[in-house]
Amino acid sequence: MRNYTGPSDFILVGFFSQSKHPALLAVVIFVVFLMALSGNILLILLILSDTRLHTPMYFFISQLSLMDMMYISVTVPKMLMDQVLGSHKISAVACGMQMFLYVTIGGSEFFLLAAMSYDRYVAICHPLRYPVLMNRRVCLLLMSVCWFLGSLDGFVFIPVTMTFPFCESREIHHFFCEVPAVTKLSCSDTWFYETLMYLCCVLMLLIPVTVISSSYSSILLTVHRMNSAEGRKKALATCSSHMTVVTLFYGAAIYTYMLPTSFHTPEKDMVVSVFYTILTPLLNPLIYSFRNKNVTEALKKLLGMGPLF
Repeated sequence: MRNYTGPSDFILVGFFSQSKHPALLAVVIFVVFLMALSGNILLILLILSDTRLHTPMYFFISQLSLMDMMYISVTVPKMLMDQVLGSHKISAVACGMQMFLYVTIGGSEFFLLAAMSYDRYVAICHPLRYPVLMNRRVCLLLMSVCWFLGSLDGFVFIPVTMTFPFCESREIHHFFCEVPAVTKLSCSDTWFYETLMYLCCVLMLLIPVTVISSSYSSILLTVHRMNSAEGRKKALATCSSHMTVVTLFYGAAIYTYMLPTSFHTPEKDMVVSVFYTILTPLLNPLIYSFRNKNVTEALKKLLGMGPLF
């Protein structure tokens, strides 16, 4: 039976309808959701509770975990509730709010990853000036800038997207309200808007990528000049975790927002979205914990698994 929707409702088709075992898939996603929340909450608690982790690097990691928790919570609970209740409709207001939060958090994370690379650049290339250049005030300022820049896209594009006239079919071929998927439903010509959105996304990616590339180029040169093999190993280990996260997050974003429409199908878009909205928040705490000696030692201390020294 077709879902009834009011004049301002949309239908989220999702990917459960294309699965042979939707109930099993829902259980798997629910477990992943709980694991992602638990992992990020644990990482934040470890950073707050262990004084050795009260440094700019771990402050930014805790903010990344906070963003990941918000990111996955914007989409997954609604998707699972729809599957349980059998109702896949979403109001225009809820759809706009979901898009705004999704775009804002995602954009903020782009800039946060750039801020984290700058932090590593200062720590490795200017270690003596690090306490001054990355003091608490600077860290809070950088975080405020990340949130502000991330919210610009949301404030600019979401109101415009929601004012487009939509055709009779209000079926969004996605599991949440993503801007490209919603824009496809418009009856009007959206070429100029899509071009503007594309250019804005390029700029949103270009600025952080430039900062990250410049930071890591300087880091590699500095590491190459290091006499201590242990120092080189420690510097590369710290940076490799961050670069893994950057590759995962930016790779998916480039596919979604920068590749031409000829590369996209609803099925591909949903798979990529699952990767960076559900799997990335799960993987980030694992990447930063298992590959970080200070975090693993803080976890052992919390669990009472013996002395740290």
